[in-house]
Amino acid sequence: MNFSSLSEIASYIVSDGKGILAADESNPTCTKRFDSIGVESTEDNRRDYRELLFRSEGMKGNIGGVILFDETIRQNAADGTSLVDIITSQGSIPGIKVDKGLQQIGDTEESLTQGLEGLDERLKEYYEIGAKFTKWRAVISIGEGMPSSEAISANMEALAEYAKIVQNNNMVPMVEPEVLMDGNHSIDDCFEATSRCLDTLFACLLDKEVDIKGTILKPNMVTSGSNNSDQANVEEVAQKTIDCLKAYVPDNLPGVTFLSGGQSDIDATAHLDAMNKIGGFNWKLSFSYGRALQQPALKAWMGKKENAILAQQALSHRALMNKLASEGKWDISLEN
Repeated sequence: MNFSSLSEIASYIVSDGKGILAADESNPTCTKRFDSIGVESTEDNRRDYRELLFRSEGMKGNIGGVILFDETIRQNAADGTSLVDIITSQGSIPGIKVDKGLQQIGDTEESLTQGLEGLDERLKEYYEIGAKFTKWRAVISIGEGMPSSEAISANMEALAEYAKIVQNNNMVPMVEPEVLMDGNHSIDDCFEATSRCLDTLFACLLDKEVDIKGTILKPNMVTSGSNNSDQANVEEVAQKTIDCLKAYVPDNLPGVTFLSGGQSDIDATAHLDAMNKIGGFNWKLSFSYGRALQQPALKAWMGKKENAILAQQALSHRALMNKLASEGKWDISLEN
């Protein structure tokens, strides 16, 4: 796959209903996932699991990009083929998570994502290995006095600075301002917090002269807090999310690839489908799911080689369902 511009790369990733497989879990997060199925989180086991995902038949035509963790982008499969080459052979583009995690802001409950120091040097190495896009996650909490304007400003400025450095290294930046579902807040609280984040983010991107056509947004959906007894229905989530995006996201952005953020695999697909059925926006509305794509495959695999085909079938099914949702063509009856 040869691309002549960053906008071509960004557009390819979300073309024809394709989305992104987020396989960039840190080793501690991967350990939690493996603990849930009783599998030891060794480097080889992590490699074997991700290799079976990347070799799944359903990658082709459904997955336009794969976000990797530092360990994974350097690994070779059991037969010696690099995982990067396996991803590319499936018609997908390798990407890399480049932030260094969260640091508490003073004595508050808020955080600022780290990783700008030394980023330019790390990006040069990742580019040589084969990465064509990158990801940086900012985390915004809703609670008493949160999110503060200070936390939003600091995180969105860091996202914009990261994006500019990435584009200077000929890669597409994925900017992820995640407003967490955690809490008992209402969907209106989420709408307000997400609006403030997106408004500030695109002002910062403009200020840093980031090329929007060569950028991908990975936002949360506008939902009720996970602990709120009054959960908004699919249609309300879809409409409020679209309203929020249309108010702040420029029309020339190639793609919005949602994070699943703790939603079940079916809910994440249903919400995405409902948005695309409503329509009325210029950008592609797609997915960048981790758990919502992987969880059925992980449960099918259970760490056993003989289950690899079942796990691949599970991932392939979810990848196809979410592609259909990205085109507004999904229906719950297709899940049976």
